[in-house]
Amino acid sequence: MSTTATRTRMTGIGRVLVIVYAVMALAATGRSFVQIVQRFDEAPLSYSLSAAAAVVYILATLALVLSNRRGWYTIAWIAIAFELAGVLIVGTLSLVYPELFQHETVWSLYGRGYLFIPLVLPVFGLWWLRAHRPSEVAA
Repeated sequence: MSTTATRTRMTGIGRVLVIVYAVMALAATGRSFVQIVQRFDEAPLSYSLSAAAAVVYILATLALVLSNRRGWYTIAWIAIAFELAGVLIVGTLSLVYPELFQHETVWSLYGRGYLFIPLVLPVFGLWWLRAHRPSEVAA
């Protein structure tokens, strides 16, 4: 796919989506790094889940930027679907078994600490991927 096609895909909502994913990647990475370095022994499950969320956001950001290529398009789908599953599973578990998550993760309570962006973001990400399939994947 040409540079022009890449620029066309990364305008408007696509660009906003990538920016929000990049911000979430930075926020989750910073949060998990500080938590793991300073207090890992207090809540290893919560802090490990925050680190996993950070990796997913980094991968999703990179994959969305490169999603005009077949392999990266597939990786974007997998990363964002995993993110949605993580938010739903961790969010539900944090409501049903709050003792498991005495310290919040990025995905606890469906991302309440991040204004529920972790809950809404993957829905928009999957919608955008479906609506903006690269021509080589669509064929």
